Amino acid sequence: MHMADALLAPAVAATMYVASGAAAGVSITKLRKDDEPQKLPTMAVTAALVFAGQMINYTIPGTGSSGHMCGGMMLSALLGPYAGFLSMIVILAIQCLFFADGGLLALGANIWNMAFYGCFVGYFLIWKPIIHSKWFGEGRSAVRKRIIAASIIGCVLTLQLGAFSVVLETSLSGITELPFGAFMALMQPIHLAIGLIEGLITAAVLCFVFESRPELLRDVDETGIALDAKRSLKTTVAILAIVAVVVGGGLSLFASGNPDGLEWALFGNADGGYSTNMGLDEENFGVSSQAAETAESIQEKTSFLPDYAFTDSDSPVGTSVSGIVGGAMVAGVAILICCAGGFFRRKKRA
Repeated sequence: MHMADALLAPAVAATMYVASGAAAGVSITKLRKDDEPQKLPTMAVTAALVFAGQMINYTIPGTGSSGHMCGGMMLSALLGPYAGFLSMIVILAIQCLFFADGGLLALGANIWNMAFYGCFVGYFLIWKPIIHSKWFGEGRSAVRKRIIAASIIGCVLTLQLGAFSVVLETSLSGITELPFGAFMALMQPIHLAIGLIEGLITAAVLCFVFESRPELLRDVDETGIALDAKRSLKTTVAILAIVAVVVGGGLSLFASGNPDGLEWALFGNADGGYSTNMGLDEENFGVSSQAAETAESIQEKTSFLPDYAFTDSDSPVGTSVSGIVGGAMVAGVAILICCAGGFFRRKKRA
């Protein structure tokens, strides 16, 4: 769902930057009041895991399309909506600037579409109410089932909202090649399937954390169950870190070659024997503007591993290096955010 600059008019792109910036400002303010030391390693590792997970496109059978996880629901369940949202900003900004994944002009829209809904709508309207509910009864098994339900429902709903926002933003940008109804009829069903798979992946990770260190999951400590941990915090974080490295550095080599849901809706997959869908020309589509050209020139200078590969090389090593380097960068920035928050809290108390 990483939008390219050509899909947005500058005015729409600027509006989405303001909206995402406002949400980021609120998140920073809230995070400065947060005081959870265990969040630092968890934030770093889970952000790296989401970065790695976004590199793996999984095939949607029978469509010629593929999808990848967004990660907002997972991060908000582990870190809370505010730290989760800031982590998503770090992930999307690093993908954009250093790997040319998503347009720089469109970054504000991509943050809104992929992070805002998962972190805020997903947490406040889905995760928290379901975890606090009496669904499935009482006890540890019931909480586990609520985690699975919240993960699947949350990922499906928030991806539907994100897909609808893409359609709305492109329509407001005046791209006449994309009739609103037809584009929505392609985007919503394919992202329903993508959301279902992401929900299962999210549920698997969160259930592992629940069994290992349940106190790391938001709101679980308020359910009245005994928070018995099977693994130490260090072991749990180490396992998640190993998974992030394996996914980003190894499994990413086996990602589906089919276009993702947005690309599939725009260009189809005629080469794979499927429909052309909207039938746009991949080399010449959307709107052109001076702002988009400036953003593209900046991105060309900053992206040292464009499309998660070495420049002018098809070597698979480039993909592995991108997964490991990108995950390390995301983890490092996440740690800096936590350290900065701790510094300001200590300064305020002093």
